[in-house]
This record gives sequence, C-alpha cells and structure tokens, in this order.
Amino acid sequence: MDGPKRQLRVRLRVTARRRGGDGADGGRPGAGAGAGGRKRRLDAPALNSAAKLQRREIGGRQLAARGGGPAAAVPERFRNMRLQEEFDTYDDNAHLFVKLQFLRRRSKIIEIVAAKDIIFALAHSGLCATFNRVTNKRIAFLNLSPDEVIRSLFYNKNNDSLITVSVYASDNFSTLKCRTTPIEYIRRNQLDAGFPLFESESLKWPGFVEFDDVNGKVLTYSAQDGIYKVFDLKNYSFLYSIPDENVQEIKISPGIMLLIYDRTPSYVQLKILSIEDGKPLKFFKHLLHRNKKIDFIEQFNEKLLVKQEDENFQILDVRTSELIEVSVSKFMTPSAFIFLYENNLFLTFRNRTVAVWNFRGELVTSFEDHLLWHHDCSTNNIYITSDQDLIISYCKSEVVAEDGTVTPIGSINMSEIMTGKCIAKIAASDPALNVIPRRNGRKKQSSVWSTVPEALEDVTALFYDEDRNEIYTGNSHGLVHVWSN
Repeated sequence: MDGPKRQLRVRLRVTARRRGGDGADGGRPGAGAGAGGRKRRLDAPALNSAAKLQRREIGGRQLAARGGGPAAAVPERFRNMRLQEEFDTYDDNAHLFVKLQFLRRRSKIIEIVAAKDIIFALAHSGLCATFNRVTNKRIAFLNLSPDEVIRSLFYNKNNDSLITVSVYASDNFSTLKCRTTPIEYIRRNQLDAGFPLFESESLKWPGFVEFDDVNGKVLTYSAQDGIYKVFDLKNYSFLYSIPDENVQEIKISPGIMLLIYDRTPSYVQLKILSIEDGKPLKFFKHLLHRNKKIDFIEQFNEKLLVKQEDENFQILDVRTSELIEVSVSKFMTPSAFIFLYENNLFLTFRNRTVAVWNFRGELVTSFEDHLLWHHDCSTNNIYITSDQDLIISYCKSEVVAEDGTVTPIGSINMSEIMTGKCIAKIAASDPALNVIPRRNGRKKQSSVWSTVPEALEDVTALFYDEDRNEIYTGNSHGLVHVWSN
C-alpha cells in the first residue's frame, strides 16, 4: 500500500516471573504469580487478559479501506470471506531441535502478529512458528535455543523488525531476554542475523520491559538496581534513567509519563515527566477516599482517570484542575481499557460487553451484536483497525440444528466503533461461507483440512492484516486459519 501509514499504536509490557517454573508451564505466561505475557494498564496478575488489554493504545493517521472509498464501502472489505489456508504450528520432529518436553506438545495459539506477508504464531508452550503467506510454507521456528521459551512478540515498524521476549530453562525461566531480527532476514530463514537487546539490564522479577509504540520508546525496570530506564525504539540507544524511590507504577501517554507513588491513606502523589528527556512537568497530589481500594489510575493526555472501589469515576484535567465525576451506578469498574487517541475516546470491557466513552464521562456507543466469547476479553482475540473505525473480535454466536437444538459457537464479528452496528460477520451459520477448494499443482493449492465450524471453534488468537485484507485466527489445537476474499 502506497503512502505513509501508522499501524496500531501498541504498548507491550512483559514482566518477569516471581520465581522460576518447572513442568509443562515452564515459564509460559500464566504460570505462577507475575507471569504476565502482557500487562496492560492494571496491575492484575499478568496473564489476566484484562491486564493485557489495558496497555493497548491506538492512534495514527486515517487509513483508507483497501482500495480507498467512503466509509459506506467498509463492509465490502469483508464480503465473500472464505477459509483460504491453514497452517500448523505443531511439528512431529520438534524433538530434534527443542529439549523441553512441553515445547514438543500441541498447544493453543496465544498470539498472532503479521508483517510484510509473514505470519508469526506463538503457541502457549512457548514455541513460535513463522509462515510465508506468499508461498504458504512454514519458514522456521524462532526458538534459536533448545531451551528457549518465547513469551511475547512485538513488531517494531520503526526498523521493520520483530522483537521476541524469551525466558530460558538454563536460568530457571527467571530472566527476560530480548532479541530483534529484521523481517527480511526472517523471510530468508537467516535467524542468526538478529541480535540481543538490553543485555546490560537485569530483567528478573519484578523487572519488566515495555515497548511503547506511541512515543517510540522502550521502558525497562531492573529490580536488582532499582532503576527504570528509557531507550529509543528506533535504534535502542539509552536515553535516561528514573530512580524507583517509592514509585509504584509508571503509565505512558503521548509525550508524557505518569509516575504513581505509593499511596497514603488520604492521597496519592503523582508526577508527570516529559517522555523525550525525563524532565519533570508537574508534581501534584490526588485526594483519595480513606480505606477504599484503588481500582485504577490512568493517564490519557491531560486527563487523569481515577476510580476507587464503590466510589464515583473521576476524570481530572491536570492542566485546569477541572474535575468530572460519573456516578458509580453509571460507570462500573471495567476489566480493561483501550484508548483511541485520535478519536479522543476510550473503550471499556466488562462482562463480555464493549462500550465507548468520551472524556466528559458520557457513554458514546454500546454494541448491538458484539458479545465477546471469552470472559477475560483477551486482547489476542480483539483487533481495532488503524483508522479506529472498526473493532474485530471473536464473539459468541449460535447454530440451530435441524432438530431445533441450539449450539453455541464462535464467530468473527466486525462492528463500527462509532455506531455499534455489526457490519459483517464470519459465522458457521452463513451458508455462503465455505472453504476454498483443494487443488492439484503448486499454484493456489489449499491445505485446509478443517471445516468452517471447526476453524471457528475455540479461537484463542486473532489478527487482521490490513494490507492484505485478511483475518488470521489461531485455535486451541495450534492451527492458524486464513480468512480472505
């Protein structure tokens, strides 16, 4: 696609485990306290997928629908979607290149990333496979060491590379290690062309690394040294450090960082820094209700969002000190947020439902047909287009059999964010939805063995490639399916 384009602005935080693991979990996200694949916004145990969502923040210039055209043409993007291809991350010969028993087992897909016709599929076991969408062949597994467990992936569009965050059996899965590899070298299966990042940092629990595509920065925390450090995401050069004295959490927003200090019974101290050089911009206290737990503190540009248990939702303008309160009966604590920077709105997720709010505390949109399948509203099953007009999710649907029995089954729903209207759906009940025929010969040969209902069953990861106009889903069997028109 020609012309400048910004992808989803994503903040990805990976936190080291409290202690090393053993057995099948072996350092996988979700294995033990602090095992978070992606901590997003709240400090919940990190594979709690509510936490995963809470650091995804979206912005960027408008991206036209494939081929251009008005917003009314958006549904055409998803017309005549078919099941085009199937990839398998499982390998019968895995024992030849990995030594950890759990890496050899078939495992569900927990994360899908795509860039430049390359699909990356990370399994819960920690094995990561990469596939070429042009040849429809597997390129390689990204696990370079036989004891490497990959925890998460980050596509760095600044230099067109993939960053893997891993732990290793050799140190009891206790330390995060980062590595970057140019996409072009991955395409050629020259994985040795990559190199390690942040080797000077000791990223043991509760240390973490956070990739912030909003500002083009990397934030690390070394608990051993008690120091936060900020690096440039373009070339990974060190920029400045922040001592952790009484700092409980750091939240990043466009241009700024919010330092949240340990609370007192009646207030919490907050400091705003410039993200570019770390210079203090504002230091203030926010009053709290005594003996009430803090549900969340969030920063969105000049707006500070604060919610305490059983108390009203507060929106404070830190520049003017204007305070807006939303009744606790109207705004109940969500399990996750997604901030939409360009639209100046935010999404909330609660009890499988999605809603859109503005910063006056007003409900903008509720969705008519977008009941999420998973209770934990995993970010891996949700995609928001870079022009912020659509949310694509794995949702709950129903199939009615000939005898009248109703069977719940998942569907891929595309809904307009501003209206809440479902404009397209990939559902097993759609009689027009089918699998591309298998063909002989090399060209346009399909390798799909699953039926449409099987491919839509227990989807555990989802990604929309806006350049190719294709949806990729991964399931509990370790299979990746390509939906395309």
